[in-house]
Amino acid sequence: MGRVAKVFVQNLNAGIIRETDYGYEFSYIEEYLDRKDSVPVSLTLPLSHEIYQSNTLFPFFDGLIPEGWLLGVVEKNWKIDGKDRLYLKASIG
Repeated sequence: MGRVAKVFVQNLNAGIIRETDYGYEFSYIEEYLDRKDSVPVSLTLPLSHEIYQSNTLFPFFDGLIPEGWLLGVVEKNWKIDGKDRLYLKASIG
């Protein structure tokens, strides 16, 4: 398995996103699913015990990464490869 990043919703650890040999996996953690006030990370990733899989970084997470000149600032100042989408997302929150 590749890299792993925690996913937070309203300051609560909601799930884990993993880089695999085939792309990415996202799963909610049991403690988050057990809460009565849990909300999904996005409409495309509803609350479920299922492991979601994608060949590319899930569009919801990828959409949170800056673009254009702001991405250039992040790449330059933090020395992050703009093509490393998971590391970008994990680094900037």
